[in-house]
Amino acid sequence: MSTTQSERLRELLEPLVNSQGLDLEEIAVDSVGRKRVLRVVVDSDTGADLDRIADVSRELSAKLDETDAMGQGEYTLEVGTPGAERPLTEHRHYVRAVDRLVKFQLVEGGELVARILDVDDEGLDLEVPGVKGRKATSRRLGFPEIEKARVQVEFNRKDKKEEEA
Repeated sequence: MSTTQSERLRELLEPLVNSQGLDLEEIAVDSVGRKRVLRVVVDSDTGADLDRIADVSRELSAKLDETDAMGQGEYTLEVGTPGAERPLTEHRHYVRAVDRLVKFQLVEGGELVARILDVDDEGLDLEVPGVKGRKATSRRLGFPEIEKARVQVEFNRKDKKEEEA
């Protein structure tokens, strides 16, 4: 039996989120003054546009209204997607980050910034950008070697279509 409010909310809301073709990534209940804010983060392999977010928000709101999962006090429901620099914590996060630049904190110490080329059950095939005119190199990184990973925002990257033209 779940003990924390977040676990109870996850059990209640995850089936609704999944029924909309989305994954429930995170639930957080925060106090802001006297009010509480329930933040729900959703995502999918194809992303989540505003219409899908609005649909799931209505579903979650209706479900919360018919239960006492949030108690009697006022709260605000916020439904959104992970930020641009999201941490990668699940296998599906790495799959969704293929072709993205990622900063890895390694278990053995140190950092590595590389582009994810492919993901399988054991780890990642990466392209490590060349430094000072050197060519990029390939590297294999197993999941057990990764302490933390976070997608990096790239402002100057050329689109693949631009590179092929």
